[in-house]
Amino acid sequence: MALSDLKAGATAEGREAAEHAPSAGTSTDALFTTVLVANRGEIACRVIRTLHSLAISSVAVYSEADAAAKHVALADRAVCLGPAAATASYLNIEAVIGAAKATGAEAIHPGYGFLSENVAFAQACAEAGITFIGPGAHALEVMGDKIRSKNHVARAGVPLVQGISEPGLSDDQLVSAAAEMTFPVLIKPSAGGGGKGMHVVQRHQDLAETLTTARRVAQAAFGDDTLFIEQLISSPRHIEVQVLADAHGGVIHLGERECSLQRRHQKVIEEAPSTLLDEQTRQRIGEAACSVARSVGYRGAGTVEFLVSDKDPSTFYFMEMNTRLQVEHPVTEEVTGIDLVEQQIRIAAGQPLGLEQGEVRLTGHSVEARVYAEDAQAGFMPSTGEILTLEEPQGVGVRVDSGLLEGQRIGTEYDPMLAKIIATGGCREQALARLDRALGQMVVLGVTTNTGYLQQLVQDPDVRSGRMDTTMIERKLPAMSFPVPQQHHAEAAARFAMPSADLADTPSAWRLDGWRSGAAEPAQYQVLAQHDDAAAPFQVTFQGRITLEPTAGSGRYLLRSGGRTLPVRLRCGERRPEGTTVWIHAEDFTGALTVLDHQAQTLRQLAEIDAELTEAVPEVRAPMPGTVVALGVVTGDQVSAGDVLVTIEAMKMEHQLTAPLEGRARIHVSQGDTVRLGQVVAAVEADPEAALADPESKET
Repeated sequence: MALSDLKAGATAEGREAAEHAPSAGTSTDALFTTVLVANRGEIACRVIRTLHSLAISSVAVYSEADAAAKHVALADRAVCLGPAAATASYLNIEAVIGAAKATGAEAIHPGYGFLSENVAFAQACAEAGITFIGPGAHALEVMGDKIRSKNHVARAGVPLVQGISEPGLSDDQLVSAAAEMTFPVLIKPSAGGGGKGMHVVQRHQDLAETLTTARRVAQAAFGDDTLFIEQLISSPRHIEVQVLADAHGGVIHLGERECSLQRRHQKVIEEAPSTLLDEQTRQRIGEAACSVARSVGYRGAGTVEFLVSDKDPSTFYFMEMNTRLQVEHPVTEEVTGIDLVEQQIRIAAGQPLGLEQGEVRLTGHSVEARVYAEDAQAGFMPSTGEILTLEEPQGVGVRVDSGLLEGQRIGTEYDPMLAKIIATGGCREQALARLDRALGQMVVLGVTTNTGYLQQLVQDPDVRSGRMDTTMIERKLPAMSFPVPQQHHAEAAARFAMPSADLADTPSAWRLDGWRSGAAEPAQYQVLAQHDDAAAPFQVTFQGRITLEPTAGSGRYLLRSGGRTLPVRLRCGERRPEGTTVWIHAEDFTGALTVLDHQAQTLRQLAEIDAELTEAVPEVRAPMPGTVVALGVVTGDQVSAGDVLVTIEAMKMEHQLTAPLEGRARIHVSQGDTVRLGQVVAAVEADPEAALADPESKET
């Protein structure tokens, strides 16, 4: 959809969203006239649509990097906060408050992440006379700190996992206190959320080193390096309960969500309701969640998270309370028919809840998958680039919460989540089938996404049967296989990149006696897999048998080659002397290929010859753009293969770059430096004395 079409369709989309998740209560009395949305991406778009459905004027804020973003076009007004860095824009409290004042916004909806659980921001809103659409400062202070919240609910009699949750402990004190714990344990940041910054430690002797890393990550992500430790529960299920509470003492819950499908403590697929709980346990855990909310005088929408034993589903332990809207809130909306954003707005405006606990009904089943800009086959490395082609799924029971547009640039400044695909059906089997089909219909060219990985999870027999826990994905990852390009994909890419190449375009061959033969040489190309430099290149020869026929829709073609007919979607990326990038989507593969013409092939061969003749020092390059957050060694240090040289942060994740061999390190960057993709950040010089000392290294 073009930017010019977005504003015209915003009101209609808001009505559609409201119909998709009808809400309890229809009164618009005493609601706000203008609300600022202090967020970006899909959640900003989601909030704006509900504002439009309530006839409330919306104000978007954006960084310079998001000037052409979808949420900016959807809003009635938009204000630039500052540069791309979140600290200078979306996290700039003064700039956000200033934007609200300048546009006459009476309230601010923070979405999730950024300022949504920031006590200072809530207080700044109050001081400016602006309503913060979220809980009060007391609830934010108590529940925003994981140590404080655990101690608080423990006094209320809510069961907790064994752990160390005293504030202010040093690393040495934590190591000493953990000596009596049962390992493995889990280190958590006290100010954390969203699964970020957690570290599993298998042995007590590894705890000190991991605490150092955990503190650095916590400080960078949350501005607070306070940590606590919990015993790691084997085969746990992650169950969270959605609560709503008004300013008049009304507190209800809207059932639970199953969030056990996680990778590195980050949720991947969520559903409502859970297959684990029976009705009695559902009632007990819901009442416990409401008790937690009442204990802090909660107001608004919140989520209370529990660990539930897979072996004993009737036993659950409090983990934390998220004092905001959750990423996975749509599945609750789908099975309850309640628009949670609308409820947040009504509660913030002082209205009482429009329904009693007994009126809440869970109907059908809903499943959500998070679409990330990441390459699952390359160890979930973040992916960046320009969205060249975008097709989002549609159909009965399918909802897409997205902030994507064609032409949008995906960088490393923000979280890599791009969109959420939600599928709802009369039963769990139907919901999963719809989600599987919808994931297959999601087409994003220009940036690598995790949709193929999500489909494998949805199709997994254990997931289908409901046999899962928070460690399942990690166990299954080694056995997962991902589609790789085949010869017909290379042929489609080569023909698309070189549409004019044919027999007539190639020079005729000369014989040694000076006479020219009558036959023309066929055009030949090499095609490389973008993410697999070690693979032998595909050879493609044009002999009049490879054709691409345009079909209905931009970028859609039929590939005809050697008796095969294949529908494909194709878009050209960068054209460089080293080759042309072509993005392809077919039924059996989605990804990027590099087409090398004759000149590019020659350059590649010369580079290979040059590398063979040069005694190169093994270099370590940045696998993505990012920021250097730590140096493991300094120049001149002796290192072994696998030692950490440089740690880079991109898209809120750390990536450790290690030594490829034994030798002396040479570091080319400093902490805090911004690095580009492929930049040499370090090198290792082989130690000649070590080589001589190794008998196997000598020539025979």
